[in-house]
Amino acid sequence: MPEIDGYTAPGFEPVAEAFAANFAEGAEVGAAVGVYLHGRPVVDLWGGLADPGTGRPWERDTTQIVYSTTKAATAVCALLLVQRGELDLDAPVARYWPEFAAAGKQDIPVRWLLTHQAGLVALDRPVARADALAWHPMAEALAAQRPQWRPGTRHGYHALTFGWLVGEVVRRVSGRSLGAFFRDEIAQPLGLDFHIGLPNAEQHRVSRLVQPELDLDAAAFDLDRLPEPIRAIAAALADPTSLTRRAYTCVEPPFDHNDPDEQAAEIPATNGICTARSLARLYAALIGEVDGHRVLTPATLAAATTEHTSGPDLVTLQPFHVGLGFGLPTPATAWHSPTAFGFTGLGGSLGYADPATGIAFGYVMNNIRNTPAADQPAANLVTALRGLA
Repeated sequence: MPEIDGYTAPGFEPVAEAFAANFAEGAEVGAAVGVYLHGRPVVDLWGGLADPGTGRPWERDTTQIVYSTTKAATAVCALLLVQRGELDLDAPVARYWPEFAAAGKQDIPVRWLLTHQAGLVALDRPVARADALAWHPMAEALAAQRPQWRPGTRHGYHALTFGWLVGEVVRRVSGRSLGAFFRDEIAQPLGLDFHIGLPNAEQHRVSRLVQPELDLDAAAFDLDRLPEPIRAIAAALADPTSLTRRAYTCVEPPFDHNDPDEQAAEIPATNGICTARSLARLYAALIGEVDGHRVLTPATLAAATTEHTSGPDLVTLQPFHVGLGFGLPTPATAWHSPTAFGFTGLGGSLGYADPATGIAFGYVMNNIRNTPAADQPAANLVTALRGLA
């Protein structure tokens, strides 16, 4: 049983017990959890190994790649520009990014980039990994790409492309890259240890992902033995022609986020790197003041967390309830509440807030499992939190 370190406010001991139980049950290698209540930290725990290969322990300042949990931070950048009157959600993307008008996309509004309705989940010709890391070649490819469906009529999870699409609009409007805008306007004012584009001097603090190589070939799947809820998406991932497979393979070779080059680049859909306490602090500053600083006004937040589209997703083949860049939980989600919003990441990371309770939550870990069980450790912590606020 690894040593658990950190702080738990009186009354929140059940969260610490659930965190320790996740390790005792073998669910995690290294992990951290942070919780804020009405703008004040009440849980800040960490434990396990940051690198099982070397035995490096998880420490207070260990940071972690959080995959798609990054998408919420990316959305906040765009929402802040909207709040300042510099970006119009209902204006065509092409107003800010003229090249985007190609291939019949001249009327797609900015709003549909945030709600996964733009139809740009995949590329007809994948981009080389080096070009994706360089940013501009990927932006050019997306500007030239035709939509995969009539925009606005359906929604499909823009697993990788979301970050470049929203990020390029932020860059065109602000004159700064998405990572620089996030650093200057959100992370530094709030004192967040949260990076989209990691400085080289900070790379030594990043936990190493523990992730088996995923073979997407059909032979890798014994579909009949898989749980029914994931059988359809497993079959779609095994099909090179499916929209699901193409959405996750628009970069060749695939990303390996243990690579320092990828950590240094800006991949705003997947490579945010942060501590759990900073993830929770970000969400706390979305629903209220944290040390006198609030990121989004109540009006902006209300618009962003209103459901814009829902139902079966064309990429994940699962129900997906979407606000403006934020995921909204379904009744089956552990963090479900009519007022909650957030985003999960591959392997089980989670950031969310619930204005009704004042809870803001961040969970990060390095054991990346591609199964429904990956979400269970965070769900255990959310369950332990229920009723404590």
